[in-house]
Amino acid sequence: MSIDQTLQSRLPNPAVLVPELGQVAGALAKIAGNGLVPQTTISLAQLRAGQIVGSEYLTALHTGNLRKAGESEDRIAAVASWQDASCFTDAERAALALVEAVLTAAPDGERVPDDLYAQASAHYDDKALTTLILSIGQVCFFLPLALIGKPLPGVSPAEQWRN
Repeated sequence: MSIDQTLQSRLPNPAVLVPELGQVAGALAKIAGNGLVPQTTISLAQLRAGQIVGSEYLTALHTGNLRKAGESEDRIAAVASWQDASCFTDAERAALALVEAVLTAAPDGERVPDDLYAQASAHYDDKALTTLILSIGQVCFFLPLALIGKPLPGVSPAEQWRN
């Protein structure tokens, strides 16, 4: 079943327009999935990124990924208010704090102050922290496509991109 013309992304399929996108996306996915940081932590951080920038597509995508991984609805819902939620580990909190710092303006100066870096470093060795940082970069890489191209939440890429 094809999607109605009014229910399509603004853009044609970016992977068709720029075939190199597949290589970049694949490399970023390989980094995020290298096992140094739990996939749940990465998905929680990427969900928070989608929420912060107001992307319905990214929020739905990462919510779905967490559901498929068996995460509870309570934990998924709590991502929006993670600072007050008691259901996250200290390592998950550090990851969420990094995403928040990277994507939120810091009126008092540095976005990622030394104490936040030290907090994250206490939970992740250098390789794992770099993986986490690049996983934040992975979702940020796709932000312009999500916000400008407006892909449809819950619709496969093959069905929604404009021809």
